Amino acid sequence: MGARSKARKRALDVLYAADLRGESATEALDRVIAAGDGPPNDYTLTLVRGVAAQVTRIDELLGEFSTGWSLDRMPAVDRNVLRLGVWELLWADDVPDTVAVTEAMALVQDLSTDESPTFVNGVLGAIQRAHPSVT
Repeated sequence: MGARSKARKRALDVLYAADLRGESATEALDRVIAAGDGPPNDYTLTLVRGVAAQVTRIDELLGEFSTGWSLDRMPAVDRNVLRLGVWELLWADDVPDTVAVTEAMALVQDLSTDESPTFVNGVLGAIQRAHPSVT
């Protein structure tokens, strides 16, 4: 697993924990750092802080493009993988769109339901096709 893939997994861990605890992503990140779980990879910091800064817009887009699924109805893993994927698609200029989608699908394939990769691919693909008009 490459360094950025590991960073994505660690960012997902932080976002998922924040979601379950009802705290912001930055609060969760601060908690992880304070607990001494090791210094986060720079890209993990970039991802978590990026998602935190854009979470309102990201969640609006997910609500718009996830036909038939509200954010609350999505599995927490899928919701947070989608947040990471949308952030990379729209705000990470150094990440090709296909890499953002592929990495998101790999995360849910390993960590979520059998249907999750198809769902995540569909939502991110729709947002990718609509980009740049959605930012």
